[in-house]
Amino acid sequence: MDRQTKHTAFAGRLVIIGFGSIGQGVLPLILRHIDIAADRITIVTAEDKGASVAAEHGVAFMQEPVTRENFRDLLSPMLAEGDFLLNLSVDVSSLALIEFAQERGALYLDTCIEPWAGGYTDTSLSASARSNYGLREQALALKAKFPGGPTAVLTHGANPGHVSHLVKQGLLDIAAAVGEKAAPPNSREGWAALARKLGVKVIHIAERDSQKANIPKAIGEFVNTWSVDGFVGEGCQPAELGWGTHERHFPDDGARHDFGAGAAIYLKRPGASVRIRTWTPMEGPFHGFLITHSEAISLADYLTVEEGGKAVYRPTTHYAYHPSDDAVLSVHELAGKNWQMQERKRLMMDEIISGYDELGVLLAGHAKGAYWLGSHLDIHAARELAPHNSATTLQVTSAVLAGIVWAMENPSRGVVEPEEMDYQRCLDVAGVYWGPRVGVFTDWTPLQDRAVLFEEDLDAADPWQFKNIRVI
Repeated sequence: MDRQTKHTAFAGRLVIIGFGSIGQGVLPLILRHIDIAADRITIVTAEDKGASVAAEHGVAFMQEPVTRENFRDLLSPMLAEGDFLLNLSVDVSSLALIEFAQERGALYLDTCIEPWAGGYTDTSLSASARSNYGLREQALALKAKFPGGPTAVLTHGANPGHVSHLVKQGLLDIAAAVGEKAAPPNSREGWAALARKLGVKVIHIAERDSQKANIPKAIGEFVNTWSVDGFVGEGCQPAELGWGTHERHFPDDGARHDFGAGAAIYLKRPGASVRIRTWTPMEGPFHGFLITHSEAISLADYLTVEEGGKAVYRPTTHYAYHPSDDAVLSVHELAGKNWQMQERKRLMMDEIISGYDELGVLLAGHAKGAYWLGSHLDIHAARELAPHNSATTLQVTSAVLAGIVWAMENPSRGVVEPEEMDYQRCLDVAGVYWGPRVGVFTDWTPLQDRAVLFEEDLDAADPWQFKNIRVI
């Protein structure tokens, strides 16, 4: 495949809700790779940002906030059977839009399960209820409500989304490296059995964003390479992780959910206040934030092996995110203000002058130690590959494109998560924009160089205990 391939044709209408960095970045990819007329695309967004991008591509642009009160009246004239609703917004309920799309007979895709405005920090709800685990359980309930309905793809950006396909490829790569003959499994049970057989204890979504701008962060400003509102929203949610069956030390500030599949736990702390140890090939060891993400829950659930109604195998799974250095400073300032957002927000885009986004999956605890598979995407390469993108946004927008293509090719699958999709098809569609896919084995563990300056309470018998991974 190349950057001119038309993956599919679409005769329906496409409505895009929200037109921030991801919307602006994915629009040229949609027009490049999907045979759809520009006059069949409509953008509905609360802000005027991106109006010039829409005009550049001849796409209708409507500045109108989508709210709990108006979404049905606003969107009904735009969506009918066979159309597509692409939700790239913040503060607009994914659950409400999924139900609406199902009723209208329209396809659907989002990059996270978003609540209505204020839902992430609504203290009238328990931490469990406002977690991604809680939102996912509500979304999964729609599977039974709309069986065999129009395809509605949940949480399909770079992460969550594309990383679930990388995990499957990573399992196959490890199997080949240890001499374990393994054809790609064709079921959830098969993938879980393979992960168990290989001995994978831990899966990190390990990301290091090193992009730098020629405008430094100012005091009272939150700076990021993708949505500021999106990052702050998920950073203020409880830290969440899929909880592995090998774990021996339950966190003192941890809690279990009293509903649903039970594959994940949460910490009674905002994710942006919790740091964890991880590794990527270019950066080496580093501390990342344990930001809640849907893949931490869905992957842990998908790879669970049960016997007699009890989980006998599950990997610990979570996101480990080191954003750009200016974003780290922004988080530090945000925490110092007790998680009250700064008055000014700035999305880094044209002012980025250097750096890369190193995003991949680290599968650890097996016979080869640890294996990282992912993307080293440089800002200059990203700009050559597609307009209106940074290295960070291109990893997301190309994965959104892959999810759209798969949904159009599989229009009657009902509500689906990334783990239920064709991993190879999605890797192929998005891969051309991820730069060279890099796979590296390493002997790094979170015990490396520990307890040198001071004594530490470690579990030396098993490096891959969360107790060793968490930064205290």
